[in-house]
Amino acid sequence: MAFFTSEFECKLDSKGRLVLPAKIKSSLPEVSTTELVLRKGFESNLILYPMLEYKKIHQKISSLSEFNPEQRQLKRIFFRSIAQVEMDGAARILVPKGMLAHAKIERDVILIGMGNYIEIWNPDVFNQSLSVNEAEFSDLAQKYLDE
Repeated sequence: MAFFTSEFECKLDSKGRLVLPAKIKSSLPEVSTTELVLRKGFESNLILYPMLEYKKIHQKISSLSEFNPEQRQLKRIFFRSIAQVEMDGAARILVPKGMLAHAKIERDVILIGMGNYIEIWNPDVFNQSLSVNEAEFSDLAQKYLDE
């Protein structure tokens, strides 16, 4: 199982490739070190999954009914928003242009480890999304973690 934490500042190269930091690369499960899945996030960001983690989500989405219009719509939107990417020997992945546009990424990137996946953000968009102050963070932690 993958375990990603922390925040990393990165840059895309001129060809739209993102070099994954060594700490992220070393956290990838050995069986899926080069096979990764990139998905457009629900916000203006991208989600990067190791193949093992993506397969869990794929199974859930694939099992939705093609005969239910709402479930069919979810499947359609979900599957059209993903791309399988390979990490090369220099720990780089090529980010498709449409995905860069979705996340408003031009050159600078912030990677956020989210446990079993990684969020990829434009730093300005990410900073705008951080509207929670310390008191609100404490309230959220108590609400969801204090059971």
